[in-house]
Amino acid sequence: MTWTLTGFADEASPDFAEQMALLNSLGVRHLEFRSAWRTNILDLDEQQLADAEAMLAAAGVTVSSIGSPIGKIKISRDLEPHLDRVRHAARLANRFGARYVRVFSFFIDQDDDPDRHRDEVIRRMAAIARIAEEHDVVALHENEKHIFGDIPRRCVDIVEAVGSPHLRLIMDPANFVQCDVHPFTDAYASMRPHLEYMHVKDADFGADVVLPAGEGQGQVREVVRALAADGFDGFFSLEPHLGQFDAFGGMCGPDLWTVADTAFTRLLTEEGIPFR
Repeated sequence: MTWTLTGFADEASPDFAEQMALLNSLGVRHLEFRSAWRTNILDLDEQQLADAEAMLAAAGVTVSSIGSPIGKIKISRDLEPHLDRVRHAARLANRFGARYVRVFSFFIDQDDDPDRHRDEVIRRMAAIARIAEEHDVVALHENEKHIFGDIPRRCVDIVEAVGSPHLRLIMDPANFVQCDVHPFTDAYASMRPHLEYMHVKDADFGADVVLPAGEGQGQVREVVRALAADGFDGFFSLEPHLGQFDAFGGMCGPDLWTVADTAFTRLLTEEGIPFR
């Protein structure tokens, strides 16, 4: 078993050529495609998409997932126009040869009870899963604060209630820590049957700061050991978040992106896990 690394290279640079250069310099052969030229992938025009295809081919980089913002709207927003974005994301996955589209489960007001919206969330996620099935891709739900699927119980409820092989889970340890969840102790066992992809970043409880893998309280090493023991063979996507927030990438620059890569690959080496 050799684990496969990928990542959000737009955090290193908004320029797509510079993203490719960074991945090549680190030997990372895959990209979680979220944005280029300060434009979300869902909003790139045809010429930009064609340019990205050519640059990917020239760099020998393939797309592991479309890092879309699908589901990052309030639960009160009309769903139907958003489903057009889902279809576009699925078509882009097909175009770039990606199996996956990253999705979320809708923002809930912080003074509201997420469980009150459970049935509507399930209805919406089922609609997303149906579109994913039509395009033969898998929608991957990422746990994130302020959405319905912020904690393990609700993440698992989403996939089990929808019951589609075209809706699976991402685990993001740092995002769980920011929701007061211990990723291995509180989340791993229940999520593992539905887990198909990992986001790699760490954090400390009570601090709104992201750290390199293994340097926080996100139990990244424990999760890695358990996944290795289970024979997990999905993607591990570096999402450094080590610099100033920028919705279109450019968040940390190439140096801090390299810090994140070094931290995780060192952890894998210490655990005796081969990677590519």
